Amino acid sequence: MTIPVWALLGFAAWTVLLLLATVGVYRWSRILTGRIPVHGFPADQIEGKDWYRRAMRAHANCIENLPVFGAIVLALYVSGVGGSTVNYLSISLLVARVIQSLVHVCLVQTNTVTAVRFTFFFVQIVSFLALIAMVVRQTGLTP
Repeated sequence: MTIPVWALLGFAAWTVLLLLATVGVYRWSRILTGRIPVHGFPADQIEGKDWYRRAMRAHANCIENLPVFGAIVLALYVSGVGGSTVNYLSISLLVARVIQSLVHVCLVQTNTVTAVRFTFFFVQIVSFLALIAMVVRQTGLTP
């Protein structure tokens, strides 16, 4: 497997682990101790402690960006684009995603913490755009 495919798999694994370690633990600990019934988590109500709400948003953000990265990795694969820059960008993207999620869930969201979190999000966006540009350049669609 290529590094971008491994990074995509890592992104998917992180998305699942984040869900299990945060939202899953929170909900199942309440269900299994009888504090809340299984049906006690309506999707249209925001509830729970601040870290839990941040964990839900961090997981949703992973879900939103996973198909974007998947489409880019597919385009890289189909177009035959590869090399050290692609590998570096793919790894950077995954590392930035993990750090962004951890900053979001683990730290109280002050202005400084939010700026740090945004910085890691920005690394992902730049990596997405750079990888897309590499595919476009390889396929000869540049003006």
